[in-house]
Amino acid sequence: MAAEPATVEVRLPGAAGAQVSREGIVPTIARFCRKKPLGAAGAAIMLAIVLMAVFADVIQTHDPIATEAADTLARPSATHWMGTDHLGRDIYSRIIHGARVSLMVGVGSTIVASVFGGIIGLLSGYVGGKTDLIVQRVMDILQGLPLLVLALVMSAALGPSIPNVILAISIPIMPRAARVIRASVLSIREFQYVEAARALGVTHLRIAFRHILPNTVGPFIVLATAQLGSAILVEATLSFLGLGVPEPYPSWGRMLSVSAAEYAQKAPHLVLFPGIAISLAVFGSNLLGDALRDTLDPRLRGA
Repeated sequence: MAAEPATVEVRLPGAAGAQVSREGIVPTIARFCRKKPLGAAGAAIMLAIVLMAVFADVIQTHDPIATEAADTLARPSATHWMGTDHLGRDIYSRIIHGARVSLMVGVGSTIVASVFGGIIGLLSGYVGGKTDLIVQRVMDILQGLPLLVLALVMSAALGPSIPNVILAISIPIMPRAARVIRASVLSIREFQYVEAARALGVTHLRIAFRHILPNTVGPFIVLATAQLGSAILVEATLSFLGLGVPEPYPSWGRMLSVSAAEYAQKAPHLVLFPGIAISLAVFGSNLLGDALRDTLDPRLRGA
């Protein structure tokens, strides 16, 4: 009588992700909100800012760049919900459109820095040796300079424009992205499936981008979310100093630059509302980034 072969249950690394996909997006979001309420609050803030930026043309009450001499420094009222500035421009409409500019610069610089920094970190960690040593020393030099100082130098050299501001902010963030991805690659390249791919004759470029890079998606998402708040804050600082987004684009930092020194006491609403917008954007992105880090990092998943 022949014995029946024993069955062995094999759990693939992607089984957890497949289980999440089978559960559906709504239960996954509900569980995330229950376990990470602060992260859910940050996600709600960022979602509100994104919707505000997307539908800025619909929810605005006035033209954000139109001036009205008769309404100069008007206080908040039914006509101008957040008052007007020294040129009679509606602050509410300018903040709505300023969200579009801040997200454009913040998301753009974060994506550029994360993609190029991630590629540098991937190749540096996988190749190793002298290449890794030279690349990391260059990253040390860039990371040794404060983020704001390097962004100021780059922005002053390139000139004030939206593409130049995105480039000026992305370069200081790039070393941080390279370090995070490199740390993940150093551990992943020692896994058995990578050794098996090498034994089968798979090219190094295919191993790096096909087998190692997809496993760094978790740290990549956490990094991008965490750096978004810093990018928005640096953009506001550059605009405040006159090196960021130029006129006539409405920018939260430039709104503070025009009104903070001269009109802060006479018309405090000029400073209050842009400051609240910047604080909420940075606060929401930081809360969401911390929650995603705790969720995607297996070492912190039980925290």
